Amino acid sequence: MPAGAGRRGLPQGRHLCWLLCVFTLKLCQAEAPVREEKLSVSTSNLPCWQMEEFVVAEECAPCSNFQAKTTPECGSTGYVEKITCSLSKRTEFKSCRSALMEQHLFWKFEGAVVGVALVFACLVIVRQRQLDRKALEKVRKQIESI
Repeated sequence: MPAGAGRRGLPQGRHLCWLLCVFTLKLCQAEAPVREEKLSVSTSNLPCWQMEEFVVAEECAPCSNFQAKTTPECGSTGYVEKITCSLSKRTEFKSCRSALMEQHLFWKFEGAVVGVALVFACLVIVRQRQLDRKALEKVRKQIESI
């Protein structure tokens, strides 16, 4: 019987593989920060820290509930730092990424990688057992035919 004859659809292992791929993509989309891009921006709308040197007045810290509602910079990461621009002497807030948040995201990623590796290791073991059974059955049939 030629390979694939009599089969309908994907083998069961491939269904699981596609399911894992879709799940992983959805997980990555949920973890990816939302970025807003502006197509045409005049220099007057840009924050001072994008046009000139600045000094960090307050280190990167989590936004308070009030800041989260009132400061748009808190929306993307949930962390903000207070900066002072050198030339214009303006004080503004700048979105930042905290080391604690980065560490948390790193370990979530590592956990996902280990989980996917374990799933695929199990798939390899199951497939190897199937192939071994088929090979043993083939040898048994050859011995019986003698």
